[in-house]
Amino acid sequence: MQIHILDDEEPLLDAMAFLLAPLGLELHTWQNSLDFLAQADLHQKGVLLLDIRMPYLDGQQVHQKLREAKSTLAVVIMTAHGDVPMAVRELKNGAVDFLEKPVSFEQLKQVIAQAEVVSEQAVKIHEIRRNYAKLTKKERNLVPLIMQGITNKQIADRLAISVRTVEVHRASVMEKMAAESLAGLVQKIGQLQKIGEI
Repeated sequence: MQIHILDDEEPLLDAMAFLLAPLGLELHTWQNSLDFLAQADLHQKGVLLLDIRMPYLDGQQVHQKLREAKSTLAVVIMTAHGDVPMAVRELKNGAVDFLEKPVSFEQLKQVIAQAEVVSEQAVKIHEIRRNYAKLTKKERNLVPLIMQGITNKQIADRLAISVRTVEVHRASVMEKMAAESLAGLVQKIGQLQKIGEI
């Protein structure tokens, strides 16, 4: 797992990198929010420790950009200038936690463990979303019918296509969605429905 630290103060970046070194994780430090957004892999398992007050784009704007990109990085806000409304807003927007500087090693260790779980789940959703995007229009039309558990023959009758066509599309849906069973497919599609993706 990767840890990204985004803060415009170099001494703080160095201190944070030193503090987190014992965790043995891959660390990346960034002083510039635009560089981070342009160069970091936003769709991987990882955590972003994000400062609020920065030039170019501030922490809130960076968090917004990550949401727009459907990033899988879990965001932890760190600031010396936080206020309650800002904390509430960022937490509502999906931040894992809102920490006031200076932050202790124990605090960071705890929040990174929480954030790892959040990022893991986001990576799974990202994978399902990517797989769903591979489905053709005909395959997508088939998905709700497959999920109802009705037979290939019933689907064929309903869509006025041959049973063989249903079988081919069904096999393709299962393969593209990396679903081993009907239950697996239902679970994956259910996750996309829950977040309003379909």
